[in-house]
Amino acid sequence: MVGETTSLRRIIEMQSDVSMVVLDFGGVNRIDAGGLGLLLDLRESLQSKGVEFRLMNVTQMVHRLLELTCLDGVFEVTSESTVLASAAPRRPSGGRFVSSPCAQHV
Repeated sequence: MVGETTSLRRIIEMQSDVSMVVLDFGGVNRIDAGGLGLLLDLRESLQSKGVEFRLMNVTQMVHRLLELTCLDGVFEVTSESTVLASAAPRRPSGGRFVSSPCAQHV
């Protein structure tokens, strides 16, 4: 992720009471090696805290990159409607839903 890794990591780490983090990849056509590394680090960090980590609106180019790097089975790719449906029941229990758009910066 070109130039946005530190900002994205800080935003996500500041969220202490979330149950799910979803990165919106709408409009993202490429990710560099540093971006893939960051995504893997974020996934591991969040999952160790019991937080779900998903990618949403993954473009065909990014999906192909995930396939080529054998990461398509590592990241959960979802649709916006699925995310909203799965996040809705958690809100009454106090959990928060965080969506962080990373389009144009990955």
